Amino acid sequence: MKHADTPTRPSEATSQIPDVEVTLSVNGDAYRMRFDSRVTLLDALRDHLGLTGAKKGCDQGACGACTVLVDGKRIVSCLALAAQYDGHEITTVEGLTDNGEPHPLQKAFARHDAFQCGYCTPGQIMSAVSLEAEGCAGTDADICEFMSGNICRCGAYPNIRAAIRDVVSEGNDASV
Repeated sequence: MKHADTPTRPSEATSQIPDVEVTLSVNGDAYRMRFDSRVTLLDALRDHLGLTGAKKGCDQGACGACTVLVDGKRIVSCLALAAQYDGHEITTVEGLTDNGEPHPLQKAFARHDAFQCGYCTPGQIMSAVSLEAEGCAGTDADICEFMSGNICRCGAYPNIRAAIRDVVSEGNDASV
């Protein structure tokens, strides 16, 4: 029987996983970091940088709660290794504000009550920013199709679509 104060040896497999040193450019700031090469981008953002906007929902890339932008393109950060994004520009929901002023989509989500519990909201907003920048928000059917990777368990989809339509129809610049 092992005692709590007895040191345990790490397994050989664990001890051979190399650390990596990367520079992550997040929301306009560069961070030099060292961590296990298996660390996901989501965990690097949340656990190492304290940016908790991106959520760990399913941890399988199916719900979209962890969506961030990398070089302007949306990705699910729970499936991405942080080391892959050395030198790339990463934008999280925290990086959307401009001098403390919310992004047009953040305002539209509030105006249209496009959230209930709010857990999916950061991922929804990041996908909507990308959707608008891609020019794919022409119709409700387009919005449904291109936002289909983001799940809202509360069912606020009509309000989410209304918020996106509002920003697109007003011609607001939803790009980052």
